[in-house]
Amino acid sequence: MITAAEALDRLKDGNRRFVADETDNNELRNSSKRPELVAKQEPFAIILGCSDSRVPAELVFDQGLGDLFVIRVAGNIVAPSQVASVEFCAEQFKTQLVVVMGHTNCGAISATLNELKIPPEDRSENLHAIVSRIRPSVETLLETDLVNRPEELLTAAVRSNVRACVSHLQHGSKILEQLTISNGLQIVGAEYSLETGKVEFFDAELNLASD
Repeated sequence: MITAAEALDRLKDGNRRFVADETDNNELRNSSKRPELVAKQEPFAIILGCSDSRVPAELVFDQGLGDLFVIRVAGNIVAPSQVASVEFCAEQFKTQLVVVMGHTNCGAISATLNELKIPPEDRSENLHAIVSRIRPSVETLLETDLVNRPEELLTAAVRSNVRACVSHLQHGSKILEQLTISNGLQIVGAEYSLETGKVEFFDAELNLASD
């Protein structure tokens, strides 16, 4: 079993290769692994990330078939189905690391900030499911002077949303809480930079200090 600390190191090493353009793209397409993955899988990390086409977790972390259990949804929001997916993988496969990964210039976060600036009657009904999940983590930022600095506001909102999602998973599921105690499960936040390709982990060393 790969521990959370070992899994985090593996992700960091993979991202380093990605940034340095030292990746082995054959690993992702390695057909020789398919037969052994038919009957079982043992993903070493769970990635809850954004659906943005520019942030494919397997490429960003230079991992191959069967390595990552990836959940993607706009704004990397945490709704019941996402919680259930994390619970499933952590229980079924004993995966010890969960990473909630946002990214710079996130369109879902930007759309939420824009929606909150207009009257409720003019807001999109279709965006409500996303906006309602992101809103609690970013609404207070609109009451600060960041509102006059849009780029800084978006940066702060992306990170605030990631941290809120991490907290939701840490404290909003009895199963995940129990696995944290009994199986060494760790849940950390991260941000992928569209500009550099680098993933920055938030408070990961602190969270994994006991491993």
